[in-house]
Amino acid sequence: MLSEMFYKLWDNGLIQLGVWETIYMTLIASAIAYAIGLPLGVVLTVTDDSGIHPVRWLNRALGLVVNFFRSIPFLILMVAMLPVAKLIVGKSLGNSAMIVMLVIAAAPYVARMVESSVKEVGAGVIEAAQSMGAGNFQIIWKVLLPEAKPSLILGAVISMVTILGYSAMASTIGGTGLGQIAIIYGHQRSNDDITWICVFLTVIIVQIIQEVGTHIARCTDKRAKK
Repeated sequence: MLSEMFYKLWDNGLIQLGVWETIYMTLIASAIAYAIGLPLGVVLTVTDDSGIHPVRWLNRALGLVVNFFRSIPFLILMVAMLPVAKLIVGKSLGNSAMIVMLVIAAAPYVARMVESSVKEVGAGVIEAAQSMGAGNFQIIWKVLLPEAKPSLILGAVISMVTILGYSAMASTIGGTGLGQIAIIYGHQRSNDDITWICVFLTVIIVQIIQEVGTHIARCTDKRAKK
């Protein structure tokens, strides 16, 4: 049986709002994180010792920054980045502030995911492009990214699911969404049904992201079409 609190939350639209806020934060943070992480990952790949334009000092410097932020647990990073969020969006609470923190946490993770995906492209494909006179930018734009597209999409799915999990943790310091509902109306008021409903709704969102992402990746995979 569902508690009276659940029906109140549903009638007031708070459950629906929580779902929307969770999806909103995940999508916006994922988009911004990829806008930052994609070029970072490409640069990490290209400037690697085995890349098409090795620049050791740049690769090591970027790698150090990426690893630094990746090594900090998200809860600690959130607290540390509260002043940064306030500086960027003018406040340290709410969706906008949480998106800033989600991006800071996710962008380095995305960069490594992109680096891993791009490095999967066969050396033979790159050598063929070089033998035809393609420059580095052309190789990146017309060879590396298109060839790595299915893997990049699957990596984006993994990143979005990770960001979704981060958004729930962000509720502990003022974030909104299903995480906030689960903590305030579920855990703190001993309404286990509300907590599990939030879990169930989160699982549904993850499944939708996974299925859509996998379908898109399959459609863009040249090997699957043969």
